[in-house]
Amino acid sequence: MLGAFWNSVGGKIADRWAAVSAGALVFWLGGLLAWALGHGGLSSLKQPADWLAHQPAPTQLAIILAALLGVAASGVVVQSLTTPAIRVMEGYWPGWLEPAHRLLVRRMAQRADKDEERWQELAGRVLPPARPTGPDRAAFARLERRLHRRPAQPEQLMPTALGNTLRAAESRPVDKYGLDAVWVWPHLWLVLPDPARQELVTARAALDSAARACVWGLLFVAFTPWTPLAAPTGLVVAAGAAYWWAPAAAQVFADLEEAAFDLYRTALYQQLRWPLPANPREECAEGRRLTTYLLRGLHGSSPRFTKPP
Repeated sequence: MLGAFWNSVGGKIADRWAAVSAGALVFWLGGLLAWALGHGGLSSLKQPADWLAHQPAPTQLAIILAALLGVAASGVVVQSLTTPAIRVMEGYWPGWLEPAHRLLVRRMAQRADKDEERWQELAGRVLPPARPTGPDRAAFARLERRLHRRPAQPEQLMPTALGNTLRAAESRPVDKYGLDAVWVWPHLWLVLPDPARQELVTARAALDSAARACVWGLLFVAFTPWTPLAAPTGLVVAAGAAYWWAPAAAQVFADLEEAAFDLYRTALYQQLRWPLPANPREECAEGRRLTTYLLRGLHGSSPRFTKPP
């Protein structure tokens, strides 16, 4: 039994090390390659490899363990930067970048206005009872997807596509159900079934991986003194993660987050013994009231709690 236990623990530790250190290992192998290119090519690795091969076994083991610990430590450091990196990619920037923030938000607002005008134009040719053509239907579908990735209120616009995608997912439960996603989400998470949680965890992990790839790419530029190829390589990786990988992962996560509210908000009502709304208008009012209840509590005699599920 104990043998099986320690095998399981060892397997979990190995899985955890791999999850944290995979990006770090690629980064340091790339750094080693950059060092080799700056010191005469791959043949320059032969001398340190020969030196290590001639060391006693305990010394070799200590060096290898130290290297693995260093890789893992750097992975942990970059992992701690995941959330700040996502915040930056969303558009939460320091005050000295406020002019750039305002400029990009203004451009986003102009695009949103143009898309709204185009939507109004196409809606009359696509929505029933119209008989849309193939090109009109395709253009309308693309436009719907773009509009879905932006918050409904202009004052909620963010300067980046990733920021607008996540902000739209956060604001839509308020618009549809009166539920403030920021305050309600921890409570909703606890009533989600395991398959839904796992889908959300997987989607969030993909977004986190994209953020870490962006950080690793920027850090890779530090190897430029050894080889000029490090700067463009690191910047390409960082730009690809920030402008393609992260927004695509954010779209999947945002869709799942919105779907969690669509499908499981009634489970939250039931667990809180809150009366279920009877219609959409009533639901918006009750959702706002429920948000207030979770945020700071209510002290009146209404609503009357239902029986526990």
